[in-house]
Amino acid sequence: MAGPTDTAVDLSHALVATPIPAAHWLVISPVALCIGLGAILLMLRNRTEWHAAIAIPGLVLLILVDAALLYEVIADGAVTMVMGRWLPPFGIAFSVDVFGALMALAAAIVALAASVYSLGEITASSRRYGFFPFLMLLLAGVGGAFLTGDIFNLYVWFEVLLISSFGLLILGSEREQIDGALKYAVLNLIATTLFLVSVGYLYAVFGTLNMADIAMKARADSSDTPLMTLAGLFLLSFGMKAAAFPVNFWLPASYHTPRITVSALFAGLLTKVGIYALIRVLVMLLPVERAGLGPLVAIIAIVTMLVGVIGALGANDIRRMLGYIVISGIGTMLAGVALGSVDGLSGAIFYALHSMVLMTALYLIAGQAAHLGGSFSLTVLGGLYRQSGWFAGLSLVLFFAISGLPPFSGFWPKVVLVKAAFAAGAWWLAAAILLVGFLTTIVFGRVFLLAYWRPAEAGNTVAERMKWHAALPLLVLALLVVGFGLFPEWLLHLTHAAALGLEQPTAYLQSVFPVAGGAQ
Repeated sequence: MAGPTDTAVDLSHALVATPIPAAHWLVISPVALCIGLGAILLMLRNRTEWHAAIAIPGLVLLILVDAALLYEVIADGAVTMVMGRWLPPFGIAFSVDVFGALMALAAAIVALAASVYSLGEITASSRRYGFFPFLMLLLAGVGGAFLTGDIFNLYVWFEVLLISSFGLLILGSEREQIDGALKYAVLNLIATTLFLVSVGYLYAVFGTLNMADIAMKARADSSDTPLMTLAGLFLLSFGMKAAAFPVNFWLPASYHTPRITVSALFAGLLTKVGIYALIRVLVMLLPVERAGLGPLVAIIAIVTMLVGVIGALGANDIRRMLGYIVISGIGTMLAGVALGSVDGLSGAIFYALHSMVLMTALYLIAGQAAHLGGSFSLTVLGGLYRQSGWFAGLSLVLFFAISGLPPFSGFWPKVVLVKAAFAAGAWWLAAAILLVGFLTTIVFGRVFLLAYWRPAEAGNTVAERMKWHAALPLLVLALLVVGFGLFPEWLLHLTHAAALGLEQPTAYLQSVFPVAGGAQ
């Protein structure tokens, strides 16, 4: 028999009872915006000539939203919003701290630069295949991964970005693209399966999927729960997605096959999502286990750096060479994870942000070099300096930056990492970082000598000026590289705050469980 309908029900123990501040809607706005834009573009699939005019202003709006979210997080601390107003850990949470907001903003900047460049490369046929809708879906997955506070939804957003990346990878349906997509798909699906197994194991151990709840329970757990096995599974699955040794071979076999715009997007975004997830899970959720895995992660970091740079030394195709440089950069970030200190993590985060911008720019430089020189092969390219002096100078700036030379953005994260390594007594890790920087300088010195300084063979160059849609994104990305090299204080402060928030996540936990004061 039904009870009386006039009985007051106290929902404060199940639902968020207080009004949601308007600023908190910024937490889900980046994902909602990307999904909405993708849906609009899909509905306009028969008017692909409109896609760029809709997508590029949409990406400008995305940058503004992400910048506002970062400002909100800096001003008021970590922000959490739960779906359906159900209280965590039952409601699906979007929780954003400085780390997540920084990565989301960098991803939006990279996507806008690549989209502007695509105006001269992505043909009408590729647009009909769905370049811009896939791009928006990719950004929804990337943004969701950076902003979610639920580990199962981290898996879901990985799936979203993988589905869209498959579509972008095979634009054009060329034989080489299909081959690269097959290798990319198989290895990433294996990594995704391992991630799902790890999530199931995690839920069996803690009975929750909310990251803040897991972090608190892991810190309070004093039993014999085999969390080291769980941490090892996460290290393997995220290491595979980030292309860390020994599961890195899929990247140089696939990143050179798609359009250069797509390669630039992948290099700037996809492996960084794997690094982000690795740092978030191992450092914030399982800090004790991360410390136990520290020596192993350090070895993986060193080998990943060396394998990447040695592969780059032996590569003749610029796209393949840049794929190996992406791998080498992942090793540098893993060095910060291995150290685990605030300075080490700050250096890793700074390097990740630097790499997102710089690797995108380097792939776009490679695309323009091939356009002017007629090939991606170093044995064919030549004379680019004589053909376009300012383009050669811009390339040299980016080459110095990836080598870690001052006064560019790549110098500062390596300084922070080397300093943290010496502070931890890991001089051998510092030596590896410096050695790889030296070898990277040789790699790009070779590129400049062969492709730019060496005279071109007759008929191998295109006599035309660089179009605005190629020059503009390259100039903006190069200005960021130079700006953060000359004035690094602001970014160093933010990355230090992000690292501190991971190692001491009190503010993050309190944003999810404010009543409990960060404890449950």
